[in-house]
Amino acid sequence: MATIDTNLYLGDCLEILSDYDADSFDLIVTSPPYADRRMKTYGGINPNEYVDWFMPRAEQFLRVLKPSGTFILNIKEKAVNGERHTYVIELILEMKKQGWLWTEEFIWHKKNSYPGKWPNRFRDAWERCLQFNKHKKFNMYQESVMVPMGDWAQKRLKKLSETDKNRDTSKVGSGFGKNVSNWLDRKMAYPTNVLHLATETGNRSHSAVFPKTLPEWFIKLFTKENDCVLDPFAGSGTTCQVAQKLLRNSVGIEIMPEYYKVAKENITPTQYNIEHETSIANWI
Repeated sequence: MATIDTNLYLGDCLEILSDYDADSFDLIVTSPPYADRRMKTYGGINPNEYVDWFMPRAEQFLRVLKPSGTFILNIKEKAVNGERHTYVIELILEMKKQGWLWTEEFIWHKKNSYPGKWPNRFRDAWERCLQFNKHKKFNMYQESVMVPMGDWAQKRLKKLSETDKNRDTSKVGSGFGKNVSNWLDRKMAYPTNVLHLATETGNRSHSAVFPKTLPEWFIKLFTKENDCVLDPFAGSGTTCQVAQKLLRNSVGIEIMPEYYKVAKENITPTQYNIEHETSIANWI
């Protein structure tokens, strides 16, 4: 009977992670306070100061992440004086200088984003999920997030040309060819890097809760059972809740006492089946 530990800490991740050994976590998935957002709760960070605030924390993330691990950063730039601020782009460049590999960028398409009206733009219906790694070789379990082949197979595979039956050279110069006939008998396909997820959440106790399906997708993709997941900006504990459900160990760090309290209330010992039992440990 496996026991899954969920550890929650109250405080600044910059300080708390300094007590952790290097190479401790298989996955870091988090959504830090965006620049100048949640002013009434987190106080907000000026966009011009955001990179300087984040980089010491990124240094700790780099240290505690395993060489085979992945860091997923959910973040979105804001508009300042009528144009998009560049702090996210600047952050990516500084993280590369720090030693991170910017491996991929996933887009979270928020299917039911809140309606609104602005004089010079439309509503935001997407957010970035940036993937960083320490090394080019990292753990990735692609089969765990495969999706049904769907209508594409029924339409595309009905009439195959000779080109579709060979791995020809890409006509757009990407270097990658295709062999569509390989998918004739397959019922599942690999997803794209666009995640179509609703913003709905059952937790209204936090001002910026992302849906459980978001960390769930990345936890499935980059970890296996008994691996360890870190959310250094844990909020109400969504990532830890999902990790517990998926039988992963997890650590959540939250600086606001009221949200830390909510996280503790949200994560309770639960027996999922006869072979696995979860427990809460090391509460601070």
